[in-house]
Amino acid sequence: MSACVPTRADEPRREEHSHEPHSPPPARRPRLAGADVSASIAVFLIALPLSLGIALATGAPLQAGLVAAAVGGLVAGRLGGAPLQVSGPAAGLTVVTAELIHQYGWRTTCAITVLAGIAQLGLGLLRVARTALAVSPAIVHGMLAGIGVTIAVAQLHIVLGGVPHSSVLDNLRELPAQLARVHPAALAVSVLTLALLVLWPRLPGRAGKLLRKVPTPLVAVAVATTTASLMGLSLPKVDLPSWSSHALAALPDGPVLGLVAAVLTITLVCSVQSLLGAVAVDKLVAGRPEQSAQVGRSDLDRELLGQGAANVVSGALGGLPIAGVAVRSSANVHAGAVSRNSTMLHGVLVVIAALLMVPILELIPLASLAALVMAVGIQMVSLHHIRTVTRHREVLVYAVTTLAVVFFGVLEGVTLGIAMAVGVALHRLTRTRITHDETEGVHHVHVRGQLTFLAVPRLSRTLHLVPQGADAVVELDGSFMDHAAYESLQDWQNTHTVHGGTVELVGRRSGVRIGEPTGPAGLQALTGVAPEESADCRCHPWTPWRNHQCEIPEAALLRDGQPGDAQGTEADGTGGGAAPSDADGALRADGIDSTGGHGGTSEPGKVSEPSPSGGGADALARPDAPEDNTAYASEGTGTSTATGTGAGPRAGTAAATSTGARTGAAADTGTSAGTGAATDTSRPSARQLARGISAFQRNTAPLVRGELARLAREGQQPSQLFLTCADSRLVTSMITSSGPGDLFVVRNVGNLVPLPGRESGDDSVAAAIEYAVDVLEVRSITVCGHSGCGAMQALLASEPGAAQTPLRRWLRHGEPSLERMSAEDRPWARLAGRAPADAVEQLCLTNVVQQLEHLRSHESVARALRAGELELHGMYFHVGEAQAYLLTEGHEDRVFDHVGVADLSA
Repeated sequence: MSACVPTRADEPRREEHSHEPHSPPPARRPRLAGADVSASIAVFLIALPLSLGIALATGAPLQAGLVAAAVGGLVAGRLGGAPLQVSGPAAGLTVVTAELIHQYGWRTTCAITVLAGIAQLGLGLLRVARTALAVSPAIVHGMLAGIGVTIAVAQLHIVLGGVPHSSVLDNLRELPAQLARVHPAALAVSVLTLALLVLWPRLPGRAGKLLRKVPTPLVAVAVATTTASLMGLSLPKVDLPSWSSHALAALPDGPVLGLVAAVLTITLVCSVQSLLGAVAVDKLVAGRPEQSAQVGRSDLDRELLGQGAANVVSGALGGLPIAGVAVRSSANVHAGAVSRNSTMLHGVLVVIAALLMVPILELIPLASLAALVMAVGIQMVSLHHIRTVTRHREVLVYAVTTLAVVFFGVLEGVTLGIAMAVGVALHRLTRTRITHDETEGVHHVHVRGQLTFLAVPRLSRTLHLVPQGADAVVELDGSFMDHAAYESLQDWQNTHTVHGGTVELVGRRSGVRIGEPTGPAGLQALTGVAPEESADCRCHPWTPWRNHQCEIPEAALLRDGQPGDAQGTEADGTGGGAAPSDADGALRADGIDSTGGHGGTSEPGKVSEPSPSGGGADALARPDAPEDNTAYASEGTGTSTATGTGAGPRAGTAAATSTGARTGAAADTGTSAGTGAATDTSRPSARQLARGISAFQRNTAPLVRGELARLAREGQQPSQLFLTCADSRLVTSMITSSGPGDLFVVRNVGNLVPLPGRESGDDSVAAAIEYAVDVLEVRSITVCGHSGCGAMQALLASEPGAAQTPLRRWLRHGEPSLERMSAEDRPWARLAGRAPADAVEQLCLTNVVQQLEHLRSHESVARALRAGELELHGMYFHVGEAQAYLLTEGHEDRVFDHVGVADLSA
C-alpha cells in the first residue's frame, strides 16, 4: 500500500511558517489579510442596522448612530488595546443616552460624551483599567438586564405603531391603551422582523448552512424593508437629514452637579462594558488557536485610552457615546479576523454607506428597527447569567441592580447594586455557624462560613467542648480564614495533641485533609496563610509535569543538619503532577494532596511519584514526622537518596537513607528499613511503580476511598464508552475531567474499531462494545484520536507486501480510513478554522470518522441507535496544544470544532 496521498486542489492548504510552532509570529505580515476583509464585511452588515436602531431608541438623530459606528471602528479600532473588539453605539448605553437627551437636549448630550471621553483618557493614563474589573459580575449583568428590560418595553410601543414614553412606568401604564390602538402594518413588519431573527439562525441542511453566513440582523431588516416597499405599506421610515444640517456638540448647559453625574455615568458604563468586552474577546480568541497565534492579549489601559479618544471624537462630531459591543466583537472573532484592520475597515464601510446609501437606508421602516432593538434588549436578560449568579448566591445583588436600573436609572441602579454586594459580602464574612457533636466517640466540630476574628470567641468556646485526649475532627467549610482564627485553631490543635488527643482538619469545600503533623501546611491550603515550613517547597498546582521535578532550595535541605535524609529533585516526588480526583470524580484543580502538599498522580507517559508531607523538604527530616506503613525502595543508582513521605529518624520508619553526603551523585546503601517489604532496587521501572503506588495510597486513596467503596457496593454504572489510542500521552481522566466510575475505557493502538467478524479470533474490542452497550447500558460512545499518532504514521509509511507482523495485522483495520482519505468523492474531515497540518493529522481526523462508521456496523450499537438510547461522538485531541476538538453534528463535511473554555465553572 502506497504512502502517497493525493493532494486536492479544492482543499485549503495550511500556510507554511518559518518560525517554530509556539514562537511569536514573524514581524512582517501583509498589511491587509483576506480574513480581515471578510470579517469587516460581516461586522459592517451587522453594525449598520443596529446603529440606526440604537439611535432610534435613544431619540437621537439617526446619523448619530452612523457617526458613532464609524468613529468606533476607525478611532477605537486604531488606538484601542483590544485589536479584535469592535466599538460603536451600544445597547447598554441606550437608556442613559435617552435620559440625557430628554433632560439636556442633543447638543449638550454630545458635550457630555466629549467630557466622558476626556475622563476615560485620564483613567487610562492613571492605569486603573484593571480596577474596573473588580465590579461584581452580578452588578454588571444586572445593569445590562435592567437596560434590556427598559429598551424592550420602550420599543414595544413602536412595534405596535405608537410612540414610547420617557420612563418604564409610563410605558407600562400606557401599554393597555397602546394595545387597543394597534397599527396593523407596523405590527406586521415587526412580527416579520422578529420571526426572521428567531428562525434564520436555525435554517437546516447544507443550504441553511450557506444562508446562515449572511448576518441575521441584515436579513431581518432587508426582508422587512423589501416586503413593506412591495406591498406599499404606509409606515414611518428612516429619515436621514442632510449632513449639512447635522447637529454638533455645544457647550454644556445645565446644573453643574447634574452634568457631573451624567459624565460619571457615561464614563462608568462605557468603561466597564468596554473592559469586560475586551476580556471576553480574549477568551474567544484563546479558544481559536489559529487566531491566538497572531493576536496578542488585550492591553486594558490602552483600550481605555482608545475608548476615551473615540468618545471625544464621536461627541465632537455629533455621534452617540461609544463602547465595546459584544455582538459585533463576537462576529469579528468568529469571522476569522487576525488584526485590528478588520475593525478599522468596517468603520470605513460605515462611512461609505452613510455617504452613498442614504436613499436605500431611508426605505427602512422604523417598526423593523424597533423590533430589532427590542430583540437585542430581550437578549440582554440572559438566563445563563441568572443561573450563574444563582449558583454563586448573588441573585439578590442581580435582582436589586436590575430593578433599580429599571425604576430609578442606571447610575442609581449600579450604586444600589454595589451597596447590596457590599452588604452580602459583609453578611457572609460575619455569618459563621459553629456546631459540635459526638459520633461513636469522635467529636466533630463543624464550621460553616468564613472564619474571622469576629468568630474566634465562638470557635474557642466550641473547641473547648472537646474533652482532653479525645479524637476530634474539625470540618472547615469556607474559603477564608484570617490570622486571628488561624492562630486560635493552631494553638488549640497543638495543645490538644500534647494532651494525647488527635485532631483531623478537613477542608470540605476544597477536599483538603490535613493530618496531625502537617497542620500548618494543610492550613495554608485552606487559608492562604503561609507558615514558615511551607516556604521551602516552590511547587504550585499544575506546574509542568516534566520529570516530576520540584526545586527545593539547598538551604532548606541543610537547615536541620541532616543532609543525608534529603533527596534530589528527581526523587522528591512533588513536581506538580495532576491533582488527584475527589469523591465526586472530578479532577481537583487545586493540586493539594491529602497531607497538605501538592498532588502527585500520574504524568502523561510516566508513573507518578509520591508527594512529601506538608511543607516540602522540612518534612523529610522532621523529628515529629509520622510513621508510614509503606516501605519505599532505595534508589540503587546512586544518583540520590530514596526517602518515603513522612520519613524521619524514628525507629521503624519506612525510609532508606544514603550513606554519603548530598552531592548530586551520592552512593546508596541499597537497603530499605521499615515495616513493609522492600522493592527490588535494581530496576528503575519497579522503583517508579512503587513510588507511584505509594503516592496513591498516601495522597489520593483517602480522597476517593468513600467513592470507590460506594462503587464496590453498587457496581459500575458508567455513562460513556470512551475508545481511544493506547498512546501514553493521553490521560483520559484528565482530558475529560472524569473520575472513578465515569468512563468505560477501551484503549488500543490507533483507536481502531474492527468491523464485526474481522478481528480473527480476538474479539476484544467487539466484546467491550457489546458489554458496554448491552450490559452497562452506556448512553454514548466516543472515539478519540490524537495528534502525532504513531499508528497513523505507520499506516502512511506501510508498503505493499511488507512482513505481516502482529502490529501490521492489527493496523489493517485502519486501511479503510486511508482509503477514505484517498477517495475523491468524499469530503475530507477537517478542523474548524484551519486545514490539517499534514497528511498524518488528516488521517487521524479521517480515522475517527471511519471508526464511527465501523461502530454503527456492530449489532448492539445499531440496535441502541435505532431505539434512540445511544449517541456516537467523534473527538480529536491535539497533544501539543492541549486542545480538544469534537466532531460537530449534522455537518456532512465532518468538521471538528474546538472545545472552548467559556464559563466551564458555571
